[in-house]
Amino acid sequence: MSVSSKGFTLIELLVVVAIIGILAAVAIPQFTAYRQRGFDARANSDLRNAATSEEAYYATYQVYASESLDGPATSTTLPGLMVSDTVHVEVYPGGLSVISNLGSSNEGFQGRSYSYNGTKEFRWDSTNGGMQSDAGTTFTAA
Repeated sequence: MSVSSKGFTLIELLVVVAIIGILAAVAIPQFTAYRQRGFDARANSDLRNAATSEEAYYATYQVYASESLDGPATSTTLPGLMVSDTVHVEVYPGGLSVISNLGSSNEGFQGRSYSYNGTKEFRWDSTNGGMQSDAGTTFTAA
């Protein structure tokens, strides 16, 4: 007489649980890195869109405008500028370091953007050719 038993042994189940644990330990950090890169790409894209909107504004009014937005938002000044969720974008004529010049200028503009969930800050300088070489520097959001 043979006794037939169907199912899995305890050892087999423990091996499967261990394999799933190892895969999860590898996958979760990668998933987090993918999300952060996605948020950084969103901030980069929004800054490029802000630069295009600044140039469109300049083509119409012959001056650059100031704008600072936290997404999700749509600009009331710059045509067609929409900022993504969790992204901060700011552009200023004459540059970010010029505090007294918050109006308009025809000297060019600078801008920066970052995502509150990302790891990088991006900078734009229209007088130096657009996206800066140090763009994408790591920062810690406040």
